[in-house]
Amino acid sequence: MQTRSPADMTTEDLEEAGVGRKRRQPGARRLQILQTLAAMLEDPRAEKVTTAALAARLDVSEAALYRHFASKAQMFEGLIEFIETTVFRLLNEIAMQEDSGRQQVRTMIRMLLEFAQTNRGMTRVLIGDALVNENDRLQERMNQLFDRIEASVKQAVRIAITQEELPPDTDASAQACLVVAYVTGRWHRYAKSGFGKSPVDGLEVHLAVLA
Repeated sequence: MQTRSPADMTTEDLEEAGVGRKRRQPGARRLQILQTLAAMLEDPRAEKVTTAALAARLDVSEAALYRHFASKAQMFEGLIEFIETTVFRLLNEIAMQEDSGRQQVRTMIRMLLEFAQTNRGMTRVLIGDALVNENDRLQERMNQLFDRIEASVKQAVRIAITQEELPPDTDASAQACLVVAYVTGRWHRYAKSGFGKSPVDGLEVHLAVLA
């Protein structure tokens, strides 16, 4: 099971996520803009990414950017769509391929951490760092994404309880909340360390406690 980095995004990936369904050339340019934005977010020293800086990196005018995206918020939505499509495809694969509920939880945690490690710029979107002072709807959408992740983990916990892999009195909601809190904490640690502290450091020890 592999996660994809922003640089590996293809036009097909973005079309699946709802981006670039028009003619091939505009779709290719939209892809290039999103790849460049994601790459700029990977710089741990970078401050807020402006459209002026993005245009300069692409060697185009700001007006050229707005021919493909109505606003910077729409550019970030393109990145969020990539996150949603990739993460929930992988979560669904885990649920289908792993019979054990406990193993589902463990594999979900590992996947979420490895996704961040593979997609450093996306990590800054996930923790909201890149969305500060941007349109409120972006953070609302990220909140919905976290709710969906928690729901997926909760279902896996319920399966583990049914299979007697976890005690029958386990609170599935509380356990799923704990898992998501752990994952987001590791994402924050990774980003705030300038991507120096791997999110999967000590994971096996942590999994013994979490699942």
